[in-house]
Amino acid sequence: MTDIQANQIINPVSATDGAGVKLKRSIGVEPNYFDPFLMLDEFGSENKDDYIAGFPSHPHRGIETVTYMLAGEFEHKDSAGGKGRMTAGDVQWMKTGSGIIHSEMPAMTEGKLHGFQLWINMPAKLKMSKPEYHYIDADKMAVHADEDKQIKVIAGKYQNAEGPIKGHNVNPIYFDIDLKKGKKFNFIIPSTHNSFIYLIDGEIKIGNKDHDKVKDSTLILLSRGENLIVSAVSNAKFLLLSGKPIGEQIARGGPFVMNTKQEILEAIEDYHSGTFVK
Repeated sequence: MTDIQANQIINPVSATDGAGVKLKRSIGVEPNYFDPFLMLDEFGSENKDDYIAGFPSHPHRGIETVTYMLAGEFEHKDSAGGKGRMTAGDVQWMKTGSGIIHSEMPAMTEGKLHGFQLWINMPAKLKMSKPEYHYIDADKMAVHADEDKQIKVIAGKYQNAEGPIKGHNVNPIYFDIDLKKGKKFNFIIPSTHNSFIYLIDGEIKIGNKDHDKVKDSTLILLSRGENLIVSAVSNAKFLLLSGKPIGEQIARGGPFVMNTKQEILEAIEDYHSGTFVK
């Protein structure tokens, strides 16, 4: 069994999105694409001016968006009738497919807002499928807890804790892990998967080879392998994400991700002509 190592350590870049929400972007800049993951944003601030404008109504096609809240409240509405008020620990998993128009707006006027949005690519055969919206309440999240760690399972399975997202084409793993200082997290990942860790807080070491210090708001792309060992240098909180690559050509056009430039132009035309939502 091959040990997994830290392959590349990346500091996110500051960016703005929506109507001016300040965030840290890692995947989507460098690397531009880590198949099947298209983008990863961390948004978080105690200053309302950094988030209050939110993400007003906008379209998507050809991707899945996964929003995970750690603090604060967001309200979601979409053209397929999906809606929900997200609070700390909640997850919104949306398959945009052939096209959806949605908004995500802060349901708060002050205090701390903190969360993540992940974009996952969809294969060509599913890009024009019917949109789906899944809301996962924090109270119903599968959780593994022992004296060393706590793991919230959004997708995948850790021991007896299994996430609610099942039968997915990229066989995703999405864990939120709190690991105590001096303890280790060990997990077997399919060797076919691309995987990464996003360190939220604390300091960790990955694998058994020396690497640069990894501390606070850092993306770590992992090498291919099966055996992942993460050691907590201090109390640490991090996300583990893994998925099977799709292996198809992609074309990007803002909120649209398709396989060809022509399909991007068609998405833009559909949106402006009022035929976007099928």
